[in-house]
Amino acid sequence: MDFREKYQIPNDSVITIAGTVGVGKSTMTKALANALDFKTSYEKVDTNPYLEKFYEDFERWSFHLQVYFLAERFKEQKKIFEYGGGFIQDRSIYEDTGIFAKMHYDKGTMSPTDYETYTNLFDAMVMTPYFPHPDLLIYLEGSFEEIVGRIQERGREMEKSTPIEYWKEMYNRYSNWIDNFNACPILRINISDYDLVKEADSIDQILEKVGRSLQHSRRHMRRELIK
Repeated sequence: MDFREKYQIPNDSVITIAGTVGVGKSTMTKALANALDFKTSYEKVDTNPYLEKFYEDFERWSFHLQVYFLAERFKEQKKIFEYGGGFIQDRSIYEDTGIFAKMHYDKGTMSPTDYETYTNLFDAMVMTPYFPHPDLLIYLEGSFEEIVGRIQERGREMEKSTPIEYWKEMYNRYSNWIDNFNACPILRINISDYDLVKEADSIDQILEKVGRSLQHSRRHMRRELIK
């Protein structure tokens, strides 16, 4: 079945998956890419030279980690649009400044100087008319208990040893961030409404929502151009 034709999803669409740690971004990325025959862009975790050090000492490594993520995501975003779209992207570049850097600054694990340097760099790279924004951001959400359960289930040692208060802080910040996000169209999906591992057919319901969201945003853009 051609889901792109069925739900009127353009071949050059760029769809980004966002949400807190453990919510299922990678699983959703893979499922959507397989259904639409799109390329994937995954967050680089296993090759990240700072991630393990960061979990051991937030204050020492938070700035290094955020600059690394910014550089990697910026390169990925550039590559995606040079390919002409047709991508599902695991995690958005917007979360870096809106969630992680801000959280560490507020909690004192990133210095004011480092935070100012990072946000200035982010604004210069991303918050310009020339930066290509995704056609749709899919925001995955669920209860805090569901998400912590998933983190424990996947068994990454550096995550399992992280205090529960850190995950709660991140969960709340994500909720506030998405309520104020406006860089591109958003589709919110609750993880309790589907199970892509046990119920493969649930991808059909998600794609229907994706198609409607993309059509709505295209109509809105056409209206804005006419004004």
